[in-house]
Amino acid sequence: MELIIRALYPRLSPVAIALFALLATGSACPAQQRIAASLPDAPTPKQQPSAPQKKGKGGFSKTTVAILGRRSFFFPDLAYTHKPLNSGQKFLLAADVTIAPSGFIVTGITAAISQAKDSWPGYGQGWEAYGKRYGATMGLNASTNVLGVFLLPSVLHHDPRYFPLAHASFGKHVGHALRRMVVTPTDAGGEAPNISGWLAPLGAEGLSNTYLPDAERTASKTFERYGIQMGVIAGGNVVKEFWPTIFKTLRIGKIAPGAEPSRRDP
Repeated sequence: MELIIRALYPRLSPVAIALFALLATGSACPAQQRIAASLPDAPTPKQQPSAPQKKGKGGFSKTTVAILGRRSFFFPDLAYTHKPLNSGQKFLLAADVTIAPSGFIVTGITAAISQAKDSWPGYGQGWEAYGKRYGATMGLNASTNVLGVFLLPSVLHHDPRYFPLAHASFGKHVGHALRRMVVTPTDAGGEAPNISGWLAPLGAEGLSNTYLPDAERTASKTFERYGIQMGVIAGGNVVKEFWPTIFKTLRIGKIAPGAEPSRRDP
C-alpha cells in the first residue's frame, strides 16, 4: 500500500503517506466485513442424540426390589446380599428358616388354632394333644423348607430368598408380596414361575400323611391343608414385606451394599 501511494504522490512526506495508508486500510475493513457477512455460514455439526441408558437385564433383585443392609434374625430368608446362593447355602438357609423365631411362633399359633377348632380330632385335647399338634406342624414346616428352600430351588436354580420392595405404597407392597406366590427370582437374576413354592407345600402335605391321624390321610384333607398352608405363606410374605420398615436397623435400600451383617435385628 505504501509503495502504491509513493508512486502516485511522490512529493508527499512520510507522515502523510502513513496517514493516507491508515485511512485506506480503515476504509477497507467495512467492505471486507460486508463481503464476509454475505458469505454463507459454515455448516455446524449436528449434535448426536444421547444414547438411551441401558436397563438391567430384568434383574429381579436389582431393579424393583431391595437388598437389606444386614441379616434378619427373625426372617433369615430376607435377602441381605446380591450374590446368588449355591446348594450348600440354600441348605443352610432352609435350616435357619426352620429354627428361626418366626417359625416357632407361627407353629405355636397354628397348633393352638388347630386345637381350638379340633381340626385334627385324632389327637384329642389337652396339653399332650397340643404337643402332638405342635410337633406335627413343626414337621410340616421343616419338610416345606427342605423342599422349597433347598431341594427344588437347587434343581430349578431358583433363589428362595425374599426380596422386599425398597420404596412403595402400601398397596404395591401387598401386591408384591402376593406376586411372590406366583413368580420367584432365579440364580441368574431373572424371574421364573414359582414352581418351588407351589410343589414344596404340596409335597410336605403328602409326607405329613405318614404321621397325621388316619382321618387326615385323605386326598380332600391333604388339599385342604395345602390351601391353608399357601394362605399362611402368603400372609408371611406380607409380614416380610413390611418387616424392614418396622425394623429400620436393617437399612433397606435399592442398591445392594454387599456388606456382611454386623448384628442381628430384634
